[in-house]
Amino acid sequence: MDINAIGSRLSRYIPLLLIALATAARAEPLAGARLVDFDKDVRPILSSACYRCHGPEKQKGGYRLDQREPALRGGDDGVAIIPHHAVDSPLFKFVAGLDPDRRMPPKGDALTPAQVGVLRNWIDQGAAWPAATGSLAVDPRQDHWAFKPLVAPRIHSAPGEQPIDAFSRDKIHEKGLKASPEADRRSLIRRLTFDLTGLPPTPEQVAAFLADDSPAAYEKLVDRLIASPRYGERWARRWMDLVHFAETHGNDQDRERPNAWPYRDYLIRSFNADKPYARFVEEQIAGDVLFPDDPQGTVALGFIAAGPWDESSQMEILDDTVDKRIARNLDRDDMVTATMSTFTSTTVHCARCHGHKFDPIPQADYYALQAVFAGVDRAERAYDSDAAVALRRRTLLTQQQGLETGKYLAGASPLEGASRAGALAWARDVAARRTPWITLEPTQLASANGCTLSKQPDGSILSCGTRPDKDIYTVTAATALAGVTAIRLDLLTDSSLPHTGPGRQDNGNLHLNELRLWAAPASDPSRAQLVELVEAHADFNQSGWSVAMSIDRNDRTAWGIFPQIGQPHVGIYRLKQPIGFAGGTIFTFALEQTHGGGHLIGRFRLSVTNATPPPAPEVELLPPAIVRILATSEKDRSESDLLELTRYYLRGRVDRELAALPTMQKVYAAASDFASTGNFKPAKGPRPVFILRRGEITQPLEPAQPGALSCVEGMDARFHLAHPDDESARRAALAKWLSDPRNVLTWRSIVNRAWQYHFGRGIVSTASDFGHMGAAPSHPELLDWLAIWFLDHGGSIKQLDRLLVTSRTYRQSSQDVPALAESDGDNRYCWRMHRTRLDAESVRDTLLQVTGLLDTTMGGPSAKQFLQSPGVHVTPILNYSGFDPDSPAARRLSVYRFIYRTLPDPFMDALDYPDASQLTAARSSSMSALQALAMMNDRFLVRYCEHLADRLARESPDLTTQLNRTYRLCWSRAPGDDELAAMSAFVKAHGLAAACRVLVNSNEFIFVD
Repeated sequence: MDINAIGSRLSRYIPLLLIALATAARAEPLAGARLVDFDKDVRPILSSACYRCHGPEKQKGGYRLDQREPALRGGDDGVAIIPHHAVDSPLFKFVAGLDPDRRMPPKGDALTPAQVGVLRNWIDQGAAWPAATGSLAVDPRQDHWAFKPLVAPRIHSAPGEQPIDAFSRDKIHEKGLKASPEADRRSLIRRLTFDLTGLPPTPEQVAAFLADDSPAAYEKLVDRLIASPRYGERWARRWMDLVHFAETHGNDQDRERPNAWPYRDYLIRSFNADKPYARFVEEQIAGDVLFPDDPQGTVALGFIAAGPWDESSQMEILDDTVDKRIARNLDRDDMVTATMSTFTSTTVHCARCHGHKFDPIPQADYYALQAVFAGVDRAERAYDSDAAVALRRRTLLTQQQGLETGKYLAGASPLEGASRAGALAWARDVAARRTPWITLEPTQLASANGCTLSKQPDGSILSCGTRPDKDIYTVTAATALAGVTAIRLDLLTDSSLPHTGPGRQDNGNLHLNELRLWAAPASDPSRAQLVELVEAHADFNQSGWSVAMSIDRNDRTAWGIFPQIGQPHVGIYRLKQPIGFAGGTIFTFALEQTHGGGHLIGRFRLSVTNATPPPAPEVELLPPAIVRILATSEKDRSESDLLELTRYYLRGRVDRELAALPTMQKVYAAASDFASTGNFKPAKGPRPVFILRRGEITQPLEPAQPGALSCVEGMDARFHLAHPDDESARRAALAKWLSDPRNVLTWRSIVNRAWQYHFGRGIVSTASDFGHMGAAPSHPELLDWLAIWFLDHGGSIKQLDRLLVTSRTYRQSSQDVPALAESDGDNRYCWRMHRTRLDAESVRDTLLQVTGLLDTTMGGPSAKQFLQSPGVHVTPILNYSGFDPDSPAARRLSVYRFIYRTLPDPFMDALDYPDASQLTAARSSSMSALQALAMMNDRFLVRYCEHLADRLARESPDLTTQLNRTYRLCWSRAPGDDELAAMSAFVKAHGLAAACRVLVNSNEFIFVD
């Protein structure tokens, strides 16, 4: 062989020989087969060893390693990483120590052999690096059906054949199976009515359908059921399973959420109104941002707050502690998990501690989603159910804010026309007929025991800080008012106080032990004299602790204030004789209060008057600046006086109109601004979220950027926000990402769920896991066709349902064929219809319907179908068996039941009602002795079988007629002669109610063919 050729060949292997020699002593692993995960394996190495010199703050040699593009591109010396060629990549040579002049890192410990081996394997495998625009090297896990674009498949349909049936036929033939014939009409109406409404058809509806021989009889039945109010209730109940909705927090205390139910009603309205699915998705993530004119956009955020909430950790653990950060991290994890499981059928939460083991979801994607929810918590939100009222309130609040900041709103210039004239007329009216309260402007504030006092824009004073058991607040203020006859103390609310105040709200109580007042001439403050207060009145007096006790000069008695939570209170004190010095008066107030462990007065305001008798509390308070202007004659008022007077007048007008609006409703939903309770406080902006090494809150690697998944082709995985610190913009971006027509996960997910609800199992049987560990689709072409069809038809759930239930595939008989079952025993390929068992709600509601006692009232607070032990308990104590089954609450549709997470109804629980603390993609359908015992002996079931017997007896005295009616009500058919004879004998022996229990416990009642 030519020596030059030999040399050329050797030169190709020299780098490999050098690497082998250099690493042999260090036992460095060479390239291996294990797939390296960037987030789990590579990023920690780069972060700990490289970012000091090549990270976000410093880029030595022009090289940056914390971002994909600069890392691959290289620095001043050129390319540093060559995908699939580690031995040729300068970065690898540097960290492996193959270049003695360029060892990396240059200072400190060198990388371990294992770390060098990880970097080599990573580069040789293509240097896959998750990024907003995807990576140059395709993650082999992304070659999976769920992440691929939708493809319109070719349809081999016969004339008049629905595409669904064509796909189903092809698959059945491919598997060597045979389609079943159409079910009988009685089975069809029963199947369809339960499916679309959760209730059985009435005997009259069955008779009408059987008598309708028109070609469109079935389609008319479908349309009638889809138009029923029960349709939305049926879909809402399914959705509540998906999002683990309940009306308590769960965890150790499981406290109630009295305002969770509006989200349930939102779901019902949305499904009944056939809201386009894209908007339905967007509203539940960012309805308040994307649809501000629709109050339901706020209610829809109940989705984010639907899951459990750790009250103890969120409210009791102090801020800036590791435990509090863990609690918030877990709370966001639930939001992320619910969102992505529900809308995209992905297990993103598996990437919390490391990159997803099976799917192309890096850890950075998971924390990008956490960053979306970094500014919201679960809390009460106020909203107006009337859109017109909501718009008017928003307009008035905007005007109010503008007036506060000096921007005069309300149409014309406030110094012209009606605004100026109105202000002048108001001023004359006040001067002529009203004696106002005048707010004192505090000049000095002091606390005896360390509380912080601060003056607020409205002249009130806010106390906060150490919150001692006892404190004395000293307030000094001056006034030019002569002959002061009374003082007024307003105890106010504030969003920073527990339950908005006033005072401490653990039990609502607050004690004002003593109120003392000194007066001195403004010219000589040293001449202060104690002023005698001789009479006190208040809007609230607790028995044995009246307001008079706050001026009785006895520290052991007090005005005991037990206010309604969030309601202000007022006390008025009369002076023994008028006080007022020429040149002005300085008043000094001392307020002594007690109540350990919480805020004391919290927020308060002091006012004076010179009227005799003092004006009522309803007479408005005037700030000193307005009092001065009113005391000045009109001709002597300056332009700034007119400006201030007009602004005050307009503010009053806006305030009065706001007060006249209907009281706002509340919903438990995602919120960024709410009243603090204990140590549970609003974020006031996105909290910092970091990618965490192994999911440990104490091991942050780098800040997470708001975004979504990098595995969805054609979509940015990181959100490019004009205002990154606007938490609402983050949610809006995610909402748009989820609803984007290019997001194949979203559209495949919802059509698969619809198929599951109607056919008993999804085309993908793991409805909330489309990943590698989930099931493969049984009909992949059909799944894509349905997703495309659904998109093309505006995301109409009703049209999708109609398409599915009118197919021949849906109308097949459920009769088993043993020979075919040998090949496809679980009916994966839909050669027959699934036979399904009634869910818990349908069992209960059917019992109510057949008795004629079902209450179909829609909406409103949920019915508590249990007895609750009075008093305060660490955990609630419920009694389901003692609840009166004849109470009105017992007769409401099951979708309106009040749902406890940790204390389920035993009857519903026996019938596989899902655990409301878990996301439930598909309910279990078990058969157990416990179910049989519940169906035979539960108090509710026994009582309503008695009600059914009473109904039958009222309708007819004839036993044969009664039994015929019973069969038609419970089984949607008449009894056979042998059944009638046997049941007649049973009734004579055991009674009609017992016979009703027999029918209710039959397979024909419990199962739907």
